[in-house]
Amino acid sequence: MSDDVNAEYLAGAIRSSLRSKEKCTLRLEVRCTPFTTLLLHCNFHDNYLSLFLSLFAVNLMAIVILSRGRCGLSRCITKYLLSMAVTDLLVIITAVLLNRIPAIYFPGSFLSITPVCSLTIALIYASRDSSVWLTVAFTFDRFVAICCQELKTKYCTERTAIVVITTICGLGTLKSVPWYFIHEPMLFINEVPWYCRVKEFRYTSPLWRAFDWLDRVLTPLAPFLLILLLNVLTVRFILAASKARRRLRAQKNREKQSDPEIENRRKSIILLFAISGNFIILWIPNVVQFCFKYLTINYQITSISDPRYILQESANMLQLLNSCTNTFIYAVTQSSFRKELKDAFKYPFNVLGKIIK
Repeated sequence: MSDDVNAEYLAGAIRSSLRSKEKCTLRLEVRCTPFTTLLLHCNFHDNYLSLFLSLFAVNLMAIVILSRGRCGLSRCITKYLLSMAVTDLLVIITAVLLNRIPAIYFPGSFLSITPVCSLTIALIYASRDSSVWLTVAFTFDRFVAICCQELKTKYCTERTAIVVITTICGLGTLKSVPWYFIHEPMLFINEVPWYCRVKEFRYTSPLWRAFDWLDRVLTPLAPFLLILLLNVLTVRFILAASKARRRLRAQKNREKQSDPEIENRRKSIILLFAISGNFIILWIPNVVQFCFKYLTINYQITSISDPRYILQESANMLQLLNSCTNTFIYAVTQSSFRKELKDAFKYPFNVLGKIIK
C-alpha cells in the first residue's frame, strides 16, 4: 500500500508543479520505483472509487444500527461488530477520501503538505491493522464460545471485548507511528514542504527492512493464517459435536425431529463464517502478491497489462473492498439487522408523511 500511496502523491506533485506559477525548489532528485513510474504514466482512472464512496453511507448506517443494540446479538458480539464497522469506515475515510481522491482529482490541496500526507499515510496503516486484527479477535471469540465451554463464561464477556478492542486499536496505532517519520518532502514551494516520498534509508537500513517484513507478516499473513486455522478447528469441533448429538438423540428417539440446539448452533456460526470467509477470499490476492513480491525481487513491471501490475492493483482494490462488505453480510445473515435496516430506510418517509398530513 505504501508504494501506491506515494505514487499518487508524486503524480499529483508533478501535475501541480507543472501548472504552478510559483517558484519551486526540489529538495531531492525524484527517483521513482518501477511501480511509481508506471503509475505516473497512467490516468488514475480508479473506477472502483465510486463504489467505496457509495458504501460510505452504508457503513455509517451499520454503525448506527449496531450501536442501538436491537439486532438480537449479545453485547460481546455487538461490541466486536461495532468496532469492526468503525475501523472499516476509518479505512474508507483515510485510504479513499483523504488519499486517493485528493491525489487523483485535487493535487496541490492542503492534504498534500508533507506533514499532513505523512499523517494520512500513518492513519491508513493504523486503521487497516486495527480492522484486520479485530476480525481475528472476533473469530477467536467465536471459536472460544463454540469450542471452549469452560473458558466461554470468563472470556466471552462485554468487559473482555472492550479490553481486547482497546488493546488492538492502541497497538495498531502505535505500530503505525514509524510510517509518519519515513517520509520527506518531495519539493518546497515558498518554503512550504509538499508531498511525500519515502526516505532512501528505508531500502538500505537493516532496521527498516526488519520493520517492513514485520509489517507484512503481521498484516496480512498472520491474520490470514490465524483466521483460516480457527475456522478449520471450529468446523472440526462442530462436525464432531453434531455427529455425537445426532447419535445420542437417535438412541432416545427414533422419530425425526428438529434439534433446537443444532439450529441455534448453526445460526451462531453463519455470521462467523460469513465474515471470516469474506476476509479470507478478499485478502487472498494480497497474500499472493506479498509472496510473489519477495520471491521475484528483481522483477520489473513493464506495462499496465503486466500480470504483476494487475495483481497488485487487484489486491489493493479487494483489500479496500473488504472494509465495505460487512454491512451486506450482516443484512444477509441477521434477520434483526435487516428489520432495523428497513426501519431506518422507512423513517424519513414516515416523517415526511406525518408532515404532509
